[in-house]
Amino acid sequence: MKKIFFRILLPIAILIGTGIFMLTQPTIDEGKTTEVMTFCWVLLSLGFIILSIALIDAILNKLLPWKKKTGLRFFSQLLFGGLVSLASFNTAYYLVKTYYSNEVPDLGQYLVMNMYGSSVVLPILSIYFGYKFLGDWRKSELEAERLQKESARSQMMALKNHLDPHFLFNNLNILSSIMDKDIKLSKTYLDKFAEVYRIILKSEQSDLSLLEDEMRLIESYIYLIRVRFENSVFFNIDIDPSDHNKALPPLAIQMLIENAIKHNMANIDNPITITIKSDGLNNILVENNLQKKKYAVQEREGSGLQNIKNRYAFFSDKEMQVEETESYFRITLPLLEIDYD
Repeated sequence: MKKIFFRILLPIAILIGTGIFMLTQPTIDEGKTTEVMTFCWVLLSLGFIILSIALIDAILNKLLPWKKKTGLRFFSQLLFGGLVSLASFNTAYYLVKTYYSNEVPDLGQYLVMNMYGSSVVLPILSIYFGYKFLGDWRKSELEAERLQKESARSQMMALKNHLDPHFLFNNLNILSSIMDKDIKLSKTYLDKFAEVYRIILKSEQSDLSLLEDEMRLIESYIYLIRVRFENSVFFNIDIDPSDHNKALPPLAIQMLIENAIKHNMANIDNPITITIKSDGLNNILVENNLQKKKYAVQEREGSGLQNIKNRYAFFSDKEMQVEETESYFRITLPLLEIDYD
């Protein structure tokens, strides 16, 4: 509404007001002729210019959008804006001159008018369109950030949607198998299962998660894995307490644990050992020994790691590092500081 007022209603009001003033003042005192004519000329010029620029802006928005053809749009708008501004000056001058003096302006008067108009209009238009260019460019940047954020969230939801069916199916099967054998164990298992699932659902609205909260999820998740795989998967956890209030993308560590188990063979003779530790350099290392399965789901693994990389790229310049040797696979997750101001 504010935009419509300044671009359409205000210039129309100026033109109508100036027209009413001229109609109510058909003649003016000889000593005030220059002042009155200049006053009317400036107001009419202003009204015509604002309306013309608004029209040009609307047309160019369809033909040359700022996002797609920024440079061409800027110079086109500057060129056409300058031309219509000069045309507005000349039209207003013609109307005022013929109305009050009954004389048509001659070529010399038009030349002088255009020289003065150019010296005034072009710098103002350059500043205006420069300001508008920066404003629209900033708006485009914000829109790109919003779309990137939505993309990161949609990827996060895709990861959860992928996780949920497997997570439910595997753990319900385990729960079913132990219910008849050990009621106490099955109750504890169900509590840990519910805790993990609750945290996963809660993370749906979170862009970042505190390491302390993430490790609370991991603690319960590890319990489920130990019950399921018994002595086939081992964990070494060494987190510096000073890192607990730092952040990282939700479910990042959980997903890396899942990948390690999914893509490596695990049995009592050759267990998987997963290490989660602070490195003292503001990072969390997630490392596992390599004993790859004969079949590999490279697409899923790659897409999961890329999901984490994309989420880091949105929030920070820090990047997730991947290191693989013949004996181990290591992911370095940078910890992010949260500004609470």
